[in-house]
Order: sequence, then structure tokens, then C-alpha cells
Amino acid sequence: MSVYLNNASTSWPKPETVPAAMMNFLTSGGANLARGTSSGRDMKTMNCVLDCRTRLSKLLGGYGYGESGQPLNVTFCSNITEALNTVLLGFLRQGMSVLTSSMEHNAVMRPLRTMERNGIIRLTLIPSESDGLMDLKSLRDTLASGHFDLMVMAHASNVCGTIQPVEEIAGMCRKAGVPLVLDTAQTAGLLPLKAKSLGLAALCFTGHKSLMGPQGTGGIVWDPEFAARVSPLVTGGTGSYSHLEFQPEDLPDRFESGTPNLPGIAGLNAALAWMEEEGTENILLREKSLGSHLLGGLLSINGMELAGKQGIDGRLPVFPLNIRGLDNGILAGKLSQMGFETRPGLHCAPSAHRTLGTFPQGALRVSPGYFNTLRDIDAFLDALSSAAAELKRGE
Repeated sequence: MSVYLNNASTSWPKPETVPAAMMNFLTSGGANLARGTSSGRDMKTMNCVLDCRTRLSKLLGGYGYGESGQPLNVTFCSNITEALNTVLLGFLRQGMSVLTSSMEHNAVMRPLRTMERNGIIRLTLIPSESDGLMDLKSLRDTLASGHFDLMVMAHASNVCGTIQPVEEIAGMCRKAGVPLVLDTAQTAGLLPLKAKSLGLAALCFTGHKSLMGPQGTGGIVWDPEFAARVSPLVTGGTGSYSHLEFQPEDLPDRFESGTPNLPGIAGLNAALAWMEEEGTENILLREKSLGSHLLGGLLSINGMELAGKQGIDGRLPVFPLNIRGLDNGILAGKLSQMGFETRPGLHCAPSAHRTLGTFPQGALRVSPGYFNTLRDIDAFLDALSSAAAELKRGE
């Protein structure tokens, strides 16, 4: 039996209610969204999707009135990469200037670099410290130096878990009149987030990490005024406004052409309901406790080179490491043979690894999750020490 320590890639296992909800949708539900009559089957699908939007809007602090915001300001995508591309490619126009950080995932970097190479945008990278924390003085000076049309950034690094001070950054952007788009791939469901209070133009999320849902789910929490300035990447049938041969302007229809991943949304809705019962504060406390225990053990291993912050504060339990003299890919393979699942390499974030000083070799990333135990952590630490010693003897 393996020990799963790759939750920064996707959370696993999922709560038992998640696959049960997906199976129930496929076996006893299954109606398409807004493309039938008002039968019981149709209404169940509509209610499930609306419940999921409502839960997401409440959890992520969506725009609208009341605690839950307006759920129709939440649109679904197949993942956060699609969500970010929807925002970036739909908003940015010829000659616009964009800010991002040196710690970004390729979900942000690749669309921006492509538009930069094609002469569409001017891109400025805000540097970060060697622990992954954005240089706020550089950001402040850059914002004051000229006009910028958009800033996009990750709330926390997928490589080293460093959490950016988003409240302060959002305040700088609001003062400068620059819309801020937040990538919450690692934080949605784990850290408190309030899109409206922060004044975000868009909050992009994925369903399969700390939201505990299935792969193939994600979306955007919109400021509706900003959404009106974004052109949809895909147009077509929405199950609404069928008399029009142009894309509807209203949310969520504006960005939801075609049939969505309804079994996935059913699973995500079940995951969100499970999180409400468990309490997001309790989930965070447990993951932080496991991370603190793991961090202490890692720092005691001979030859350990841990990138990013050296303490538990200001970070998620995501730890990129190398052991001096060993290839992290070979080390990961050895650990896999011993029953421990991790992830070596560059983690789709070469700029972040350059910032952290771990390019081109990358690092072995270890990321425990809610369903791990202290016994798992201790067993991994023992295995890591044994694997390193065996590989060094083999040299």
C-alpha cells in the first residue's frame, strides 16, 4: 500500500461522498443542463449546478449581495488553466501592459509569453526573494512607473508553498487602478478568500486540489463589471436565449457554451458540502500540523537542501527538496519503489525554480494532505533517509 504525498498536484483520496455523487448523477440523474423540460430529472441537474455555484460564491467571497454573493457570477471551466486562459486571452488586447511575478506556474506564463512573443502585450515580471515571496517594493515602484492594464499572480506557489500577501498586493493594485486576477490553484478551499472584499477582477480556481473535488472541474469568480470587458473564448449553445445567434451577455451564460462536466460538478458540490461539515478551519489546522511535523524531520536529514521558506509560517505544506549529491528524479523513483508517491522535476514552473535557485535540476516536491497521518509522515522520513543512504552507497 502506498503513501500519497503529492497533494499539490491533486488531493487524494477524495471524500467518499464525491465518487458517490458522481455515480448517482450518472445512474439516476443524467439530465443535461437547461436543455430539457421541467421534469424532475431536469430540475435535479439545475439545482445541483446552482447549489455548487452558491457554495463556491460563499466560500470564495463572490460578488453580489449578502454573505453568499451572486452565484451566477461563478462560471465553470474544465480546470484552472482554462479559467486563466479565458481571462487572459479574452481580456488582453494589442498594446496592453501586464504584470506578473517570477513565481508563476506555466498556466499563467505560457499564455502571457505567447502573447508577448506575438507582439500583442508588454510583459513585466516582478521579482521575488529566494524564499518565493514577491518583492513588494519592486511592485510598488513598478506600479508607480507607468500604466498597466492587468496584473495576474498566484496566491501561493505550487513549488514551495510560499503564500503571497494578497491583501497588500490587492490594495496596491486598487490604488493604481490595475485589475488583479488571482490564481488560487493551491489555496481555494484551504485559505480564507474573499474575491469581492479584495476587489479582484477575477478569481480563478480548480476543483480537484484543496476543494477536494474531481479532476476536470474549475472556474472563475467574476467581478461582473470586469467580466463584461472579457470576450468569451468559446461561443455556442448555452441552453438559454436560443432565439439569439450571438453569445448571451449575461453571466454565467457568457462563458459557458456547450455541455459542462455535470458529473464533475456533482462531485465538486458533494466535496464542498463535505468541507462545510468538516470546517475549512479544521482542514487547514490539520494540514499545517502535518506540514510542521514533516518540516522538522526534513531539516534534520543530513545533506538536506530545502528550497523556499525554512519555517512553517507563511507557507502551505508544500516542500521542494534536494539531497546533496543525488538526482531528485532518481530519489523519487526509489521512494516510489518503497511505496511513497511524490513529484520530482520542475513542476510546470521553471521561472519559480529559477527564483528559488533550483533550476535546471528542479526538486523533489513533498506535499501531504488532509487524509495523511503522522504515521505516514514518520514512515516517509524514515524511507527518505534510507533511500538517500542506499543511493549514496550505490555511487
